[in-house]
Amino acid sequence: AGLKLESIVSYNHLGNNDGKNLSAPQQFRSKEISKSNVVDDMVGANHLLYDKKTNEHPDHVVVIKYVPFVKDSKRAMDEYISSIFMNGINTIAIHNTCEDSLLASPLIIDLVILTELMTRITYSTNDNEEYQTFEAVLSILSYLLKAPLVPSGTPVINALFKQHRCITNIFSACAGIAMDTDMLLEHKTKLPKPMKVQL
Repeated sequence: AGLKLESIVSYNHLGNNDGKNLSAPQQFRSKEISKSNVVDDMVGANHLLYDKKTNEHPDHVVVIKYVPFVKDSKRAMDEYISSIFMNGINTIAIHNTCEDSLLASPLIIDLVILTELMTRITYSTNDNEEYQTFEAVLSILSYLLKAPLVPSGTPVINALFKQHRCITNIFSACAGIAMDTDMLLEHKTKLPKPMKVQL
């Protein structure tokens, strides 16, 4: 796209319990790490833009402050600076005000529903016909979490689109629907077009 992200600065203040907890150094450090992991994933997926040998990486700063007066109204100011064509600089600045708890509540409901649904799913393979369940640590829920947990020895995926594809593809497989790769090969090749089914 001609953009190379060079700097990400994120400033937040809020006055609810989340803001109070995040003002504690240990809690803040956990949040800082989870946000940094997303940047690490982005860098790892773009080896043409970021040189691994020199550990090239965008500058990344996260600031979270507790301001009791604003209560649940979270204020976020984010600035993204990118290098562009012919040594140009592009800056995107975003200001967002939101009701933090109201945004989180539907995610909690989705987590409960998905967790319960995952307890109902069993599968077997050609090698092992005995039905088994998913790992107890449901990494499929990563899409809804900032700091996803995964079973020991498995990769942590922080990239939102990869997390979304994971959950979509798993449920497509459960429903017997072919996974959508977005290749649309039937429109780019001489492969037969999908048949139209009339009901």
